Amino acid sequence: MSLPLLNYSPSSQNQRVASYEIGGDEQPRFFSTDDLYDTSDMDSLIEAAYRQMFFHAFKCDRQIFLESQLRNGQITVRDFIRGLALSPTFYSSFYEKNSNYKFVEHCVQKILGRDVYSDREKIAWSIVVANKGIQGLVDELLDSEEYLTSFGYNTVPYQKRRVLPGRPEGERPIHIKNPRYDAYHRNQLGFPQIVWQSQVKRYVPQEKKVTAGNPQMFLNMARSIGATGAAPARVSTGEINIATAVPYRKVTVD
Repeated sequence: MSLPLLNYSPSSQNQRVASYEIGGDEQPRFFSTDDLYDTSDMDSLIEAAYRQMFFHAFKCDRQIFLESQLRNGQITVRDFIRGLALSPTFYSSFYEKNSNYKFVEHCVQKILGRDVYSDREKIAWSIVVANKGIQGLVDELLDSEEYLTSFGYNTVPYQKRRVLPGRPEGERPIHIKNPRYDAYHRNQLGFPQIVWQSQVKRYVPQEKKVTAGNPQMFLNMARSIGATGAAPARVSTGEINIATAVPYRKVTVD
C-alpha cells in the first residue's frame, strides 16, 4: 500500500501574491494551443515546451512522435509535457545525476512553475518517487489542482511571477539559479575545475592588429635581432695621469 502525500504548508512566494500585472519584456510569454493561428505558432509552442523542460533540446533529444501527435491534435499540451518529463533525456539529465530531493526540486520548478515551499515539500514528493516511481510523481504533479488551475490542458508551463512591480530586478530564471547537477554529482563528474594556462591568451580586435608597414613593427624587429653592446671599460680615477693624459699645446711666438 502506498503512503499518502505528506502534508506541507505553502510559504509566501511571489507567485502566491495577487497584484495588478503590467506587461513588459521580462514578463513570461504564454504559449497555448488556444491561441494558434498558423504553423509557426505551433513551432514556437513546441520550442517553449522544450525550453521549459530541457532548457535546450538537441536534435537527438527531440521527441518526434510526440510532436506529431501534438500537431495533429491527438494529445494535449499537458500530455506533451508528460511525455517530455518521462523521456530518456529528462531521465538521464535530471534523475540519474541527482538525489531524489534535487530531482523533486527540478520537477516542481519545471512542471508547476515555482520553487518548492520548504524541505518538507521535498520530502513529501520524494516519498512519492520512492513509492510510485518517476511516472507516479509526474502524474501527481500534472493531475494536481495547482497545475490544472495555473496551466490547464493547453498551456505550456512557465515560471510564474518572476518579476514583481516595484522591484528593479526579478527572480533569476529557474535554469540559472538551479544547476542541472547538485554539488555532490558535480564533484563526482570532476567539474568545475580550475585550469591554469602557462600562456595567457588575449584577444586583439582586427582594427587594433599591427599591419605591414606600421612603425610599431620596428620595435619587434629590433627586439628580434638580439644585439648586445660591449660593456664600457671601468677606469679608476687614481690611475689617471693628468700630465700625460691631457695633451699639451705649445704656443709659438712669432
